Amino acid sequence: MITLYHAPQSRSSRMIWLLEELGVDYEIRPVSIFRPMTGEGSGDPANPHPDKRVPALMHDGSLVAESVAIVLHLLDAFPEAGLAPAPGDPRRGAYLTWIAWYVAELEPALFAGLSGDLAGSPQKQRNHDAVVARLQAALARGSYVMGDRFTGPDFLISSALAFGRRAYPADDAIDAYIGRCQSRPAAVRGQALDDQSGLQAAA
Repeated sequence: MITLYHAPQSRSSRMIWLLEELGVDYEIRPVSIFRPMTGEGSGDPANPHPDKRVPALMHDGSLVAESVAIVLHLLDAFPEAGLAPAPGDPRRGAYLTWIAWYVAELEPALFAGLSGDLAGSPQKQRNHDAVVARLQAALARGSYVMGDRFTGPDFLISSALAFGRRAYPADDAIDAYIGRCQSRPAAVRGQALDDQSGLQAAA
């Protein structure tokens, strides 16, 4: 059994998309969270996340928290979805590298761009430019970062780009990439379920 602890319009929203991609049975358990952007909300005692944040996922009695850990766990647990090369596959190294790059490079550059920190930091600007250049180079070679097939890194990268698009310069290839990923049937279903959970939370 899979239970996703979820707060609408948060980092757990994309996990509904991921679970829809996998085509597995799951339950959404709504929880409240503190939202630093508005200062509203509070941690839910029912949330098993160590910091009372989302996403948190229970799978057969085991807790997995944080987006990257959940992606790695679920894609290995359900290899039939074809979103991750198996251990021993020659593409496994590139897959893990892209996921690590997402955490170590793309997210810091995204939040530096959103917060306006780039102007006062040449190093952050160089890192930001390097992220854009690497993504552009990958998309010049294929429809997705690992070629012509959607994989786990695309799930993480495209969802972050869609959230923080204004942190990056105008680019038709990046926009088309986000559109390809966000228009996947599982992504559309996930968005609808997130919207529905938001309406229920507001009721």
